[in-house]
Amino acid sequence: MGAMTRGVRGVGVVVLLGVCCITGAAAPAPATPEPSPTSPSRAVPEGTEQLFTLTDPRIAESSGLAVSHRHEDIYWTHNDSGPDYGPTLYAVNGEGDTVATVWLAGEGVEARDWEAIGIGVDEHGEPAIYVADIGDNYQGGWPNVRVYRIPEPRELVDQTVTATTFTFVYEDGGRDAEGLLIDPRDNRLYIVSKEFTGGVYAAPEQLDPDGVNTLTRVGSAPLFATDAAFSPDGSYYAIRTYWNATLYDASEGVPGRRIATVTLPESDQGESLAFTRDGSALLVGSEGTHSPVWRVPVDEFLDAPPEAADEEPSPEATEEADLSGGGGAGGLILVGAGIAAVAILAIVWLARNS
Repeated sequence: MGAMTRGVRGVGVVVLLGVCCITGAAAPAPATPEPSPTSPSRAVPEGTEQLFTLTDPRIAESSGLAVSHRHEDIYWTHNDSGPDYGPTLYAVNGEGDTVATVWLAGEGVEARDWEAIGIGVDEHGEPAIYVADIGDNYQGGWPNVRVYRIPEPRELVDQTVTATTFTFVYEDGGRDAEGLLIDPRDNRLYIVSKEFTGGVYAAPEQLDPDGVNTLTRVGSAPLFATDAAFSPDGSYYAIRTYWNATLYDASEGVPGRRIATVTLPESDQGESLAFTRDGSALLVGSEGTHSPVWRVPVDEFLDAPPEAADEEPSPEATEEADLSGGGGAGGLILVGAGIAAVAILAIVWLARNS
């Protein structure tokens, strides 16, 4: 996101918090208050550390992060959208220094709104980088979104690589999204939308580079998801927001069962997420020049049994509960959410057209 859009996002969050305060006051208080699993007051996991800082001034809006499959201690990242950014990937080492720059070329390739990156395989089973051009500040204004695939370079040198372009549409209409999941067990892609009632959308099992691929909603996602990633063995996946990451058990596939919510280190605009090579920790980054990348241990959460408090109701169940409230708290929640949604959409439209 550019500076103006970041400001819009900040205003949107303020509006949302205000609505939450109003509806919270209207709703009856629980008999035994429990801390929310997403409460910012919860401490980050013990052992959390800053792994490195991105030193390249060209990386001003790091919006995605992926751990290389070919090269030890190498990480791929890219910028978000903006007139100064092209379709460019950066290979960064464990010190945060850029060791190679890769430019994507080919039919349909552009840097419209790059939001996520992941490593999967190509049609030959070789490691491949997938870049998700799935952001949509017009809230569904784009007729389609795209994912670009290139072979992961064997040599870390500056180069231009021709990409394969996959075009996608949502079965239920366009939307903004910032998360990309690639299941290492079958290489299936999932897109995670960034909304009040965010969703996980499955791509077809086999992607068609010559046609349009339809994304089908298969599950829900946390409020305002900014990235997502699978663990290396596919047993778990995580979806992050600006404040925390939710972990899911994917042993039986996607959508998985929610098992824990982890508080992340404070950042200017946290948008990137990846698992470490051994799957024991999350790597999280932020937009901004010279931004840090943090290592957040999660093995204790993955080994622990799920807590009932961490179960997340489906959007359908939430909507049902709100409607059952008639003209009371449920009605206020619906009205408040509607006002917040309209306000944010209006702000976004004004910012994008000013």
